[in-house]
Amino acid sequence: MQINVVDQDYYARHGVPHEQLKWLRDNAPVFWHEGDAELGWPGFWAVTKHEDVVHVSRHSDLFSSARRLALFNELPEEERELQRMMMLNQDPPEHTRRRSLVNRGFTPRVISLLEEHIRDICHRLVDEAEGKSDLDFVTDISAPLPLYVICELLGAPVEDRDKIFEWSNRLIGAEDPDYATTPEEGQAAAAEVYAYAGSLAAARREDPRDDIVTRLIQPNEGGEVLTEDEFNLFVLLLIVAGNETTRNAATGGMLTFFQHPEQWARLVADRAMARTAADEIVRWVSPVNLFRRTATADTEIRGQKIAEGDKVVIFYASANRDAGVFADPDVFDIGRDPNPQIGFGGGGAHFCLGNHLAKLELRVLFEVLSERFPKIGQAGEAARLRSNFINGIKSLPVHLR
Repeated sequence: MQINVVDQDYYARHGVPHEQLKWLRDNAPVFWHEGDAELGWPGFWAVTKHEDVVHVSRHSDLFSSARRLALFNELPEEERELQRMMMLNQDPPEHTRRRSLVNRGFTPRVISLLEEHIRDICHRLVDEAEGKSDLDFVTDISAPLPLYVICELLGAPVEDRDKIFEWSNRLIGAEDPDYATTPEEGQAAAAEVYAYAGSLAAARREDPRDDIVTRLIQPNEGGEVLTEDEFNLFVLLLIVAGNETTRNAATGGMLTFFQHPEQWARLVADRAMARTAADEIVRWVSPVNLFRRTATADTEIRGQKIAEGDKVVIFYASANRDAGVFADPDVFDIGRDPNPQIGFGGGGAHFCLGNHLAKLELRVLFEVLSERFPKIGQAGEAARLRSNFINGIKSLPVHLR
């Protein structure tokens, strides 16, 4: 079989190349994938089995996010230096220090307090959607939801949601023709977010409130505090990660329900199943497809020798279909329990900080949709994002009755 599991055009046309990934899991779970000199990226080790993705995720000492960053594409060293200020591209102990400061705003207790507010947002969105003749699930439901929640977390005006949405698209959509931006435009979007974060922090110093910004600009119990740059970069990460994962998991989940109507019928009959459905949606969709690590020393995975400096790419979408972990992995089952999906990371230092929030948003959204619009259906073709990083859908026409 010819293997290319990072072909962005394939992702745009078909989504995740599950057939190729299954072949790799069965025949070459640690596979040397040839690079592409024309596109400017070197060869890499493709790691596709659940156990191995977890192993790489939990051994930051051997598989670094900082050395050549966590994203797939190569960047020049001067750009890498700036990117290393983001938690995504850090290793312990610096990552541990930063995460401990930020985590105060994302504990399960803090997130649980948002449930009724999220439910109100979902009802408001479907109220607004009900009166529209041309309805797109992305622009009318799945994109606004996390944007409203991010505004709530930051204590930002809800009117800011449109510019947050636009910043996010400019930051992640460079490879898609509908969003295509130059590197300079992407940097400009990052600078705008940076300035926006600074203005939020300044406002909260003058007028503290019960929101995440106020918590994060104050010292912790040990007297440590985020620097101005650290706070601004955290807001940048929140705007991208907090938006993209929920938006694409929700849209991918809705599309999957259209493709598996018997599972939608189960949810409509018993909305309590939304709790397990949220995990199954994350497993099935895997909104973040991959991350990159760099070997810090000569090592092995499944007997395959990996040299110091080698590029190692872990595929969450593949790990979440591993038959060694999941019974009937190619069956979408909203009652699947237990469900050791790793759509939010394989554990370790970089396990998704917002996983509780994302699953809460998904659970409440599908509870509301199954109650309010049990006959929701697909009204046109889904348009996929041209990206091997984000398993995204740009538009999904729907009808409500």
